[in-house]
Amino acid sequence: MAIIPQEELDALRSQADIVSVIHHYIPVSKIGKSFKAVCPFHDDHDPSLSINPDKKIFKCFVCGAGGNVFTFVERYENVSFVEAVNQVAKLTNFQLSTPITPVAPKIDPEKQKLYQVLNETIEFSMYQLKTKEAIKYKEYLEKRGLDERIREIFQIGYIPKNDVLYKFLQAKGYQEKDMSDANVIHFTASGLHDVFYDRITFPLHDEYGNPIGFSARSIDPNNPSKYINTNDSKLFTKSNVVYNYHRAKASARKNGFVFVCEGVTDVIAFAKAGIENCVCTLGTSCTTNQIKALKNLAPMIVFCYDGDQAGQKATYRAGKMASEVGCQVMVVDNQTKLDPDEIIRQLGKDVFLQTIDHRMHWIDFVMQFLQNEKNLDNFYEKKEYITEVSQEIARLNQEFDRNYFNEKLSKIVGIPIESGVTKKQKETPVRSVRMIDGLEKAQCLVLAQLIAHPKLMQVYLQHQGFLSGDLYQELALFLVDEYRKQVYDPLALIDHASNNQLKELITNLITSTEYQYEYNEQIFIGALRKVKIESLHQASKQIQQALLQEVNPEKKKELMVQYMSCLNEYRRYIDEENK
Repeated sequence: MAIIPQEELDALRSQADIVSVIHHYIPVSKIGKSFKAVCPFHDDHDPSLSINPDKKIFKCFVCGAGGNVFTFVERYENVSFVEAVNQVAKLTNFQLSTPITPVAPKIDPEKQKLYQVLNETIEFSMYQLKTKEAIKYKEYLEKRGLDERIREIFQIGYIPKNDVLYKFLQAKGYQEKDMSDANVIHFTASGLHDVFYDRITFPLHDEYGNPIGFSARSIDPNNPSKYINTNDSKLFTKSNVVYNYHRAKASARKNGFVFVCEGVTDVIAFAKAGIENCVCTLGTSCTTNQIKALKNLAPMIVFCYDGDQAGQKATYRAGKMASEVGCQVMVVDNQTKLDPDEIIRQLGKDVFLQTIDHRMHWIDFVMQFLQNEKNLDNFYEKKEYITEVSQEIARLNQEFDRNYFNEKLSKIVGIPIESGVTKKQKETPVRSVRMIDGLEKAQCLVLAQLIAHPKLMQVYLQHQGFLSGDLYQELALFLVDEYRKQVYDPLALIDHASNNQLKELITNLITSTEYQYEYNEQIFIGALRKVKIESLHQASKQIQQALLQEVNPEKKKELMVQYMSCLNEYRRYIDEENK
């Protein structure tokens, strides 16, 4: 693992605009003087993530997630700290002196065998497409504009008849079980046979680029199954798969949005037009898991399903799902009634680029789509129309947007819509509210002041400071260790913290009132005494409870000695306080 000099970390953290970096991943709105976002670390539907550009930290007031710019990327991308630093450096054009090599995720040995089978199948199918036997399949692809360059990029291939793939893999020494588990062969009453024979193959991959299956097309017009996909397996679950995710990732995050279309050839049509940030959901039945994957890919989703009625209905269903989980949604206003591949082949690249550049706000699409679905001259259908559109308007984060579309809705239906109908409702936080007792308040003051005024560490050590509770004591020991290393920057402390609980606690402390207190040794010592008094009081109560339950005379005698010692020390502190 690369070691990045501390001065570079400090310089990068200082230079990075935390609002811009977070906005690269999720939509961010400015509300008053603060910045808010829907938290990606829990099932959030209301902006509960607060971003403080001055302190360069983020904090969720519902799930408690918090930290600095590196923490956000580390958690969002699910990568190591060093990889998160590298990503922030890329986003802010900061040159690191140490090259960073991404850490490959650990692979299950059983899955590794299947990856090998699938990679071998991909290589085999690409070779077969170049043979004389596949000439008509190659000509078919070229007529559709899939030249050699595109075929190489997307690893398009062909699998012949007569189980030649099975024979090839068997000759290479692969086990039949692994071939079957990878779903490239299957067992039938007549024996073992290839699954995708006599078809053009389009490999499918996971987010890391590992092969997980195929979508395969027949060119036989009499074949009722034009496309077939890999069956659900150890690697492949259709409802989770987003085709081209691994190739589109970099471009989508760079551009801040991702195009989503229906099929593999539509994605390839985008690629032919030079657009890399495009994926598809292998059909119009978009799932919640796919939407979550898309949300991780970019803050904005631009749907580009087919322009026919079925495509528009699919857009409405998928768009609602994306809107509900807090994505920004736009829709390509496709008036051609053709899919992306057909637009390029029939109307040309320029018309295609003009089409996808014409995008509608999600609410505009909802209004237009439902107007075609409902008879607004009918009272009940007009009521349904108002209700459905209002529900979508209510999800908008900014009041200006809600007011704008509320007025637009009023004009469409010819009825004044009261602002309360589409008023954004606050949701009940998922984290339960609890009272902070005197001990916890004192401990927070001690820790906040140690972070704000590191020279108080000497006072803490002189008074043999200790804190009650594993997390508070862990942070206290961590601060002592960092103090000895001469690390005083709160944001650097977040970087060095070993787990998310510590990072979140530090974030909470540097946004607390106690952190703002000026240096005052007496207040600090008073808080330490408060911790000691409260700790002794709680300890004496616990021992007292144990005494009531203990039946062993020897153990009871031992507990009594502990109780009296604890009680005497507690009373001594109380007497000193009263003086």
